[in-house]
Amino acid sequence: MVISESDLLQRARQFDRQALGEIYDRYSPRLYRYAARLLGNPDLAEDCVADVFSRFLHALEKGNGPRDYMQAYLYRIAHNWITDHWRAKPPPAVVLDDEWQAGINSDPAHTLLAQIEQAQVRAALAQLTPEQRQVIVLKFIEGLDNDHVAAALGKPISAIKSLQHRALGALRRNLTQAEQPYEPTI
Repeated sequence: MVISESDLLQRARQFDRQALGEIYDRYSPRLYRYAARLLGNPDLAEDCVADVFSRFLHALEKGNGPRDYMQAYLYRIAHNWITDHWRAKPPPAVVLDDEWQAGINSDPAHTLLAQIEQAQVRAALAQLTPEQRQVIVLKFIEGLDNDHVAAALGKPISAIKSLQHRALGALRRNLTQAEQPYEPTI
């Protein structure tokens, strides 16, 4: 039987260990993937997830925490943790040598093209504003609906739709520019 998010939250407010375990089991893999994708480091992603749940428990202990949209609340904590991490230490430059590993049974040309495309998308995403990038990641990579994205960012749905529209346009422009061949000027 699948327990609804609101039932889990109500039981978590009473510090029901089974509900807290269910919340962790349900959301920690998603939060880990999200953090790992944005941080690029599995150890930091684990630290982020641990801190997310620690902050969640402290909020519940103080009578605070989410009233609705628990998933969005947890993503918001993760987003804030990641933002704080990058403010303290900017992201490192991508080292391509570590990224260029082909699978055993894969076609090297296909693997190379896929990795180039991934690098172009990452570079295009990096050029977006933090809020635009957040909307794109939560909406299209994490699969959250507009209500949850709005709750995670603390903005109205109309602002999320606007951010998404601008982000997709900027992403399209960034990717189009990346496809333009380099022509040195003399």
